Amino acid sequence: MRLRRDTLKNPQHELRIFRARSLLAALLVIALTGLLMGRLGYLQVVQHEVYTTRSESNRVRVEPLPPTRGLIHDRNGVLLADNRPTYNLMLIRERVDDIDATLDHLDSLLELSEEEAEAIRVRAGQRQRPFQPALLMSDLDEDQIARLAVNRHRLPGVEVEAQLLRYYPDAEVMAHALGYVGRINADELKSLDAGRYAGTHFIGKTGVERFYEDVLHGQAGLRKVETNARGRVLQELGRTDPVPGKDLTLTLDKELQTLAYELLEERRGSIVAIAPKTGEILAMVSAPGFDSNRFVTGIDVTTYRALQEDLDLPLFNRAIRGHYPPGSTIKPFLALAGLTEGEVTPDKTIYDPGYFQLPNDSRRYRNWLRWGHGRVDLERSIAVSNNTYYYSLAHELGIDRLHERMSALGFGQRVAHDVYGESAGLMPSRDWKRGRFGEPWYPGETLSVGIGQGYWQVTPLQLATATAVLANRGEWVKPRLARRIGEDTVPSELPETPPDIGVENEAWWEHIFSGMEKVVSGREGTARRTGEGLQYRMGGKSGTAQVFSLGQDQRYDAEELAERLRDHALFVAFAPLEEPEIAVAVIVENAGGGSTHAAHLARAMTDAWLLEEGEVPDVDELRETLENDDASVAGN
Repeated sequence: MRLRRDTLKNPQHELRIFRARSLLAALLVIALTGLLMGRLGYLQVVQHEVYTTRSESNRVRVEPLPPTRGLIHDRNGVLLADNRPTYNLMLIRERVDDIDATLDHLDSLLELSEEEAEAIRVRAGQRQRPFQPALLMSDLDEDQIARLAVNRHRLPGVEVEAQLLRYYPDAEVMAHALGYVGRINADELKSLDAGRYAGTHFIGKTGVERFYEDVLHGQAGLRKVETNARGRVLQELGRTDPVPGKDLTLTLDKELQTLAYELLEERRGSIVAIAPKTGEILAMVSAPGFDSNRFVTGIDVTTYRALQEDLDLPLFNRAIRGHYPPGSTIKPFLALAGLTEGEVTPDKTIYDPGYFQLPNDSRRYRNWLRWGHGRVDLERSIAVSNNTYYYSLAHELGIDRLHERMSALGFGQRVAHDVYGESAGLMPSRDWKRGRFGEPWYPGETLSVGIGQGYWQVTPLQLATATAVLANRGEWVKPRLARRIGEDTVPSELPETPPDIGVENEAWWEHIFSGMEKVVSGREGTARRTGEGLQYRMGGKSGTAQVFSLGQDQRYDAEELAERLRDHALFVAFAPLEEPEIAVAVIVENAGGGSTHAAHLARAMTDAWLLEEGEVPDVDELRETLENDDASVAGN
């Protein structure tokens, strides 16, 4: 049987299959080519800007330029806060593949201690804005810089950056007044303006540095640079210069500030001096101080713990946060309140048998002189610091009027215009005690307030301010630290409305001033030794603040008490009496009587401000006089 040829091979059918497959392949190639061209078009046209930017970022980098922080000078142009060149170790986390390995390499390369290595790891892990360099170490030395330079190829994302670092030439003397700058922490980073603080690693933490941060900081700039594959800068393509911070001129006098610190050498206390007419703070010292430069670069844990645990509290700003009973320093203010309220007259006298008794009360509130001062009028009450006179006056005034009159002088409130962290102290009242303890106010507590004891707590700045208001005959000028910001003078008349002192009779001031002058120059004055050789007229008032209360029949004996339980010594003064140029408040903790252990310091401050250089007593001689002073002079 013969087979048909078309059953074995059909050319027409094979041709149709070939054509169909060829067409399908061509369509597939055309489709794939179209898809590829479409993708290329999308990337080249639609995504052009995106990929141009990404490509540019591989060789072009935008870097922030931190502004130069403004300098701080004293009133005479002496530099108090400088900027010195330094080198910092920076890390850009987004450019590092393995942060742990990089940090381990830095640890071994720089031979860091365990504490330093741990600090670097903490800083590397802190919240940071993308592609912003994190500050790992400040103030690198030459050896560290050289090691990093040699090993730079092994440390992608790690850079050594030149910057200006804050430096305080007189760190201990100015520590509390100026404050210091420190590293920006995570909480501060959340609230700061990202553009203004770009590339900035430090911010004011305390004092003037904190209060005037906006003025001192300035505005960050930026620059565009070309880099190679390893991130090394090849050239600068453009820049926007940063705006430097404004320089600040303070009212402080560096020499007077230094003198105040030297007078308090090895003592705990504070001295504040104010120019009454302008409110300018001439000196504001808290002792002991500390080296504020250590806080700029990051103080180590051991040193910081030692400062915190120091019983003398060097970190505590006594001038604005220390709370002390004002003692007898407030007697001139109470005398003024008595005159204003009509409870006393300059000629009215009382008889002092050595104590005061409330009606129908057997308790005796004793004068510091146990046998009493006899007949006492207003001026003599100030000169001899008679307690009985002021027990009686306080009882007549009552706590409500006392609170009102003393509040008008600044007690119980923040008094300064630009002092960061100032405490309001405490001026007690009925409402305060009821809210604090849920108890009524008792008449005996009013008597304690009448001699500056009990619940009443003041800061040295408040005491100096009240003294300046007194020297100004009731005219209020808020204390301030800034004299000029850049080229602009800070006005002495600030917008806050001053309180009304309410003195209607100008002659009353003369009686108050006369009593205060007799404190230092009168025959019975509690600080009459201080007035010896005065070349100008000076008004003052001593005070002794109890650290703990004595029982009715107990007597104070400093020799039997631990040093930190002894009374605080206080003194306030202003001079010259006719046209006061300086008002001073001195507090020396646990020193004893204010007339023997604080008055000399106030005298040294007024001498230094008012006399020519050759006429100012030597500090060492003054200290020797103080140590050898006759303790039999009234200690109140």
